[in-house]
Amino acid sequence: MKLLSILFLVFLMSCTKSTEPDPIRVELRGADLSELAQVRNSGYTLYDLDGAPSDMLVSLKAAGMNVVRLRLWNNEQDPISGFAAVSKLSREIKAAGLKVWLTLHYSDTWADPAHQTIPEKWKQLTFSALQDSVYQFTRQVVTDLKPDYIQLGNEINNGLLWPQGNLNQPENLRSLIAAGSRAVHETDASTRIIIHYAGLDGAETFYSLFSPTDYDIIGISYYPNWHGKDLDWIKQRLNRLSSALGKDIVIAETAYPFTLDWNDQTQNLIGSTDQILPQFPPTPAGQRDFLAYLKQMMHEIPAGIGFCYWGGELVSYKGNQATDGSCCENQALWDFKGHALPVQEVFKP
Repeated sequence: MKLLSILFLVFLMSCTKSTEPDPIRVELRGADLSELAQVRNSGYTLYDLDGAPSDMLVSLKAAGMNVVRLRLWNNEQDPISGFAAVSKLSREIKAAGLKVWLTLHYSDTWADPAHQTIPEKWKQLTFSALQDSVYQFTRQVVTDLKPDYIQLGNEINNGLLWPQGNLNQPENLRSLIAAGSRAVHETDASTRIIIHYAGLDGAETFYSLFSPTDYDIIGISYYPNWHGKDLDWIKQRLNRLSSALGKDIVIAETAYPFTLDWNDQTQNLIGSTDQILPQFPPTPAGQRDFLAYLKQMMHEIPAGIGFCYWGGELVSYKGNQATDGSCCENQALWDFKGHALPVQEVFKP
């Protein structure tokens, strides 16, 4: 009788355990912290989830972030995104036990679907010389910075290194990506290559331009205002894209407001309810729930490997009267008083 009772208890415990939900685990729980040094230099005080003063990198690591995304421009003199500045920050990130995700813009400034300006020193090159410059630059980056993940271009929907690498010259675009890819493979085969596209419209056709050996991960930007508000459709397209191409997929950029108010005099990117999702209000809880939803989505997609939050460090560190401050302070990972927002809880493994 005693043995039967023990067996019954074991059975009951196993049944109880099996009904617990699966943990929401994703490989990448990242944040783009490209302007971390600027925030630090400003002396702006930030607080962690426990309310204690804390450095931005330290707070996010404690919250569960495991990879930091940094942009790298070709302009070596840029104090934020030049080679020396990014190299220094990369070393610190690695020393903290975090992974580094580099975004090569292949430009002296911002690159996105509407801007892919060729670096000044590459403007007069022949196409053959341009290919070699992409190869040599990428090889130097991988050799010196040793990133865990590397993007060949940023939101290259319409190509990169215009005019030679414009999408309207697909063979050129393919050759430039192949040059960057070859540089990575020949330098450090463990570095995973991301090709980054903004949104999902046209994505399958775009990725079909490249050889499967050119990259490892599909990187997609997803912002509701620009890329769609039907989350079921977004999930279906992400899943279909990764399945069709046989690749891992990551949300390479996303963000969401915790308020529609401003904390400086700089125009914000998001400022009205028609730009966001009705099921996630512009509140601290709504911001947290939005990112938690995306994390769950990527957990459920077989090839989904995670997310990266963009602009989380863009607090109003220049002061509330700045007209050249942050256009994203209402989407940051800290509130207007510098306190960590509950969205940081989503970085937990």
